[in-house]
Amino acid sequence: MKVLVIGGDGYCGWATALHLSSRGYEVGILDSLVRRNWDAQIGVETLTPIASIHQRIQHWQNLTGKKIELFVGDITNYDFLSKALRKFSPESIVHFGEQRSAPYSMIDREHAVLTQVNNVVGTLNIIYAMKEDFPDCHLVKLGTMGEYGTPNIDIEEGYITIEHNGRKDTLPYPKQPGSFYHLSKVHDSHNIHFACRIWGLRATDLNQGVVYGVLTEETGTDELLVNRLDYDGVFGTALNRFCIQAAIGHPLTVYGTGGQTRAFLDIRDTVRCIEISLNNPANSGEFRVFNQFTEQFNVLDLAIMVKKAAGALGLNVEIQNLANPRVELEEHYFNAKNTKLIDLGLQPHYLSESLIDSLLNFSIKYKHRVDEQQILPKVSWR
Repeated sequence: MKVLVIGGDGYCGWATALHLSSRGYEVGILDSLVRRNWDAQIGVETLTPIASIHQRIQHWQNLTGKKIELFVGDITNYDFLSKALRKFSPESIVHFGEQRSAPYSMIDREHAVLTQVNNVVGTLNIIYAMKEDFPDCHLVKLGTMGEYGTPNIDIEEGYITIEHNGRKDTLPYPKQPGSFYHLSKVHDSHNIHFACRIWGLRATDLNQGVVYGVLTEETGTDELLVNRLDYDGVFGTALNRFCIQAAIGHPLTVYGTGGQTRAFLDIRDTVRCIEISLNNPANSGEFRVFNQFTEQFNVLDLAIMVKKAAGALGLNVEIQNLANPRVELEEHYFNAKNTKLIDLGLQPHYLSESLIDSLLNFSIKYKHRVDEQQILPKVSWR
């Protein structure tokens, strides 16, 4: 299968491109490389030093003999996107090409607008290009569990059957996003769903939880192929931040009470979920939704797990509560369904098994690269 990975220079995209290439897919990467520019703009760096995309791809080819075709450009430029698709002629498109940070989208008006234009317009361009030239192509789009918010009822996989005034229907699950970034993902879902209904396109929307880990089978083979580990207050996750803080002896900073519960999965499960979705495509006219995660934790649970794992490595760390810069419920019900990918064959990895090897060991190895000025939150939702 010919698969174009849009956003293939990013965290999930790079791991996915290598995973698919290693398994015999003909892979192309399309990326504007803007993620690296955003780091430079806000003065941060990933903890792990990553090579340029050209070096990465060439090194992969040298090691494996497998070629990955590269297209550098912006998907908000429809002319570029259309030409790139026609040249590569994909059978499937994996779409990671979006600004993915909630804090980044909440910095100010400019960053909110950039996020929504980049994400919504880019996705609209993809579905129009598919309609015009590749109507049979299968779109696998990375969504987010953050589209749902934290409702006081169980979260279903994309759709919910309701009864109202004596009538019954199955409808898209209500969305309560918590940032302008998450709102952009909701708009994407609505636009793709609409395109599937009226044009007969086929798409799988993967509402992914928080991804963790550096290692996949491919990215762990050579340091030139290593993946990102973002820990800063804009692009980093709470779990990454805790691991870096443990490595340098900084207290683990829990926002508010730490009762915020979210869904999580290992990066190795992310790439496998993509492969499963590609091998079991949606039908023509179908907008399919999978909740892509394996476990649920609250923030305080994560801090306690990191403290315990760090202790096993001889690191003595404390937990510290900070005022929450976000506007969110800190204690809430959260029970999300995630059976569809499991039913299709996903065999999950669990955080308890990979916390030390795929996070803490990397945090310790590269702790000399930590910028302590970037650890604490700088963006307020208010």
